[in-house]
Amino acid sequence: MADRHNRDIERKQAPLPEPLPVPTVDAHAHLEIVTNDAADSEAVRTILEEAKSVNVDRVVQVGYSAEQSQWCVDLANLYPGRVLAAVALHPNEAPVVKDLERDWAIIEKLAQEPRVRAIGETGLDYFRTPPELQKRQQESFKWHIELAKKTKKALVIHDRDSHEDVLSVLLEVGAPEKTVFHCFSGDVAMAKICIERGYILSFAGTMTFKNAPELREAVKLVPHDQLLVETDSPFLAPTPHRGALNTPAQIANIVRAMAAERNDDVAELATALSVNAERIFGSFV
Repeated sequence: MADRHNRDIERKQAPLPEPLPVPTVDAHAHLEIVTNDAADSEAVRTILEEAKSVNVDRVVQVGYSAEQSQWCVDLANLYPGRVLAAVALHPNEAPVVKDLERDWAIIEKLAQEPRVRAIGETGLDYFRTPPELQKRQQESFKWHIELAKKTKKALVIHDRDSHEDVLSVLLEVGAPEKTVFHCFSGDVAMAKICIERGYILSFAGTMTFKNAPELREAVKLVPHDQLLVETDSPFLAPTPHRGALNTPAQIANIVRAMAAERNDDVAELATALSVNAERIFGSFV
């Protein structure tokens, strides 16, 4: 995304958690920002191996620009069985790229790659986008929705300070069969709407933050088959490591926090999250 290219990630990595009792999936990560390195680098391999050591053995690597979406495809091709890709222009990227249709064409071509299983992250972000650029952002969101439906792939939504408009656009143009709200940030009322419409809610380390009681209430409501877990690496490391460099290994801490809020068995929840990821994104093999 537009603001991520210059984000300072020179932070200490969060320590590895206790392994989960069964394997599960990080449904949304940006490993190129974690490592600032090539897809085939030792740094990327180390991050994936550390995650596997705590039973987070699969990762969905998510795109936010035309160039970086290619990186996602490269990584997925390098790690069959371990990594799948999503490709898109992030809502902060869409209003500022020089040639939007050119970048759309690149995304559409990448979407045909067999290991690309989702279109995302797309959506709306009114936190950084001024009103005069929001229409272009909305146009890009609608274009990505249509691409997801055309390719029969999941849609991964970024929604920041734009809940009402995101829900309205999905109703206006018709949501894909598999619609995922990445790093869900809504309240209980929004969660109920999403659940009723059959959307998938993906929760990140934010649900562990002290200032996020609404997220903890929302996660309790979501049926097992509409639930995912993610890190959004390298951001949003869960408590007690908030502010540290986040990696897919931290899924183990987030799953335990989710299980505690939902009164779920950790192994059963981790298994359900794994099954959901494979149903939504397809086999990682």
